[in-house]
Amino acid sequence: MRIMQVEKTLVSTNRIDGLGHRPLLVVRDKKGGTPSVAVDSVGCIPGDWVICVGSSAAREAAGSNKYPSDLTIVGIIDYWQES
Repeated sequence: MRIMQVEKTLVSTNRIDGLGHRPLLVVRDKKGGTPSVAVDSVGCIPGDWVICVGSSAAREAAGSNKYPSDLTIVGIIDYWQES
């Protein structure tokens, strides 16, 4: 699991059928690294700090083991204190 922050919504009108209409969001890790695209399974907004899972856990969290996701948001962090 990784802590990341939602930056913005990613609009993609051409998608494979397997992606359906699930929202895609641009996220970055807390150190401001390279942006990644994550499937939003919980209803996030830009600025939210979130918990993300990758690999096979990302596919399961997105709804199916056959879902083509490499990164899925599984929780919104209500409060945390950076160290």
